[in-house]
This record gives sequence, structure tokens and C-alpha cells, in this order.
Amino acid sequence: ATPFIAGLAVAAAALAGRYGIQAWQAFKARPPTAKMRRFYDGGFQPTMTKGKQLLFLVENAPADKVKEAHRKVMVANHPDAGGSHYLASKINEAKDVMLGKTKGSGSAF
Repeated sequence: ATPFIAGLAVAAAALAGRYGIQAWQAFKARPPTAKMRRFYDGGFQPTMTKGKQLLFLVENAPADKVKEAHRKVMVANHPDAGGSHYLASKINEAKDVMLGKTKGSGSAF
């Protein structure tokens, strides 16, 4: 009786492994859902034309909303807090574009 029970246990483990592998392959092959966050594939333009996407604002946002959004994004990405100098310069440039204070040269980087 013991060898029979051991054989059943081995067969059950083999079937469980087989179904586990099939489930993993189906999981890997599933199409991406709309709920998954998609990031912008491209980088920054040499001179920023629209700052709304970087500051998460609408096109004609009031100046106080632009300054508030700039402050929130800059606090999270400031170079003194471990952020990138390049990204900080682009955040500042986005604020300038949104406030209508564009510079001719673009970013320092």
C-alpha cells in the first residue's frame, strides 16, 4: 500500500507542475490591459514647447496653479534631495513656458 500511495503522490506532483507551467506561460502571454500605466517613449525636445504634461496641468492653467504644481514636482525631483539636475532644469523650463516666460536658448543641458 505504501508504494501505491507514493506513486500517487509523485503523479499528483507531476500534474501540479505541468498545470503550473501552463498557467505561468498563459500569464506571460496575456495581452497588456488598459489599467497598466504606459509611459511616454520619447525624451525631451531641445526647447520645450508645452510644459503642461510635465507639470500635470491643463493648457491655460492660472499662474497660481502653475506655481503650485511646479513646487510639488520640484520638491519631489530637486537635485539637493537626490533628483536629477537635468530633470530639474526641464521642470523649471516647463514652468517658464506655462507662465509665458520662455527663454530662447532652451535647457542648459
